[in-house]
Amino acid sequence: QVQLVESGGGLVQAGGSLRLSCAASGSIFSINYMGWYRQAPGKQRELVAKISSDGRTNYADSVKGRFPISRDNAKNTVYLQMGSLKPEDTGVYSCNAGDSLTSRGVYWGQGTQVTVSS
Repeated sequence: QVQLVESGGGLVQAGGSLRLSCAASGSIFSINYMGWYRQAPGKQRELVAKISSDGRTNYADSVKGRFPISRDNAKNTVYLQMGSLKPEDTGVYSCNAGDSLTSRGVYWGQGTQVTVSS
């Protein structure tokens, strides 16, 4: 089993920045890919960004250039630095881990709320 603990959500004005962190513990040898999904009210959950253990990345078009994802393998932690935030970035951001760069992994964090005010 893998446990994912997120931190860093909150309320921010449009144009501002937030950094999300997700720390993994447990059977971390089983996960090569970590990343973030988000779900806005009334919408389906969507991929935001993912990163492999060797640094390959996958981004949603809507966040490319604004939300760089990074990973510290020594700390088993992935970071999402969110910049130039827009109201449409509002949602619950959930950390995800598994064995694919493009599909959802089996492990999920509890989710953290990000609210961007206009």
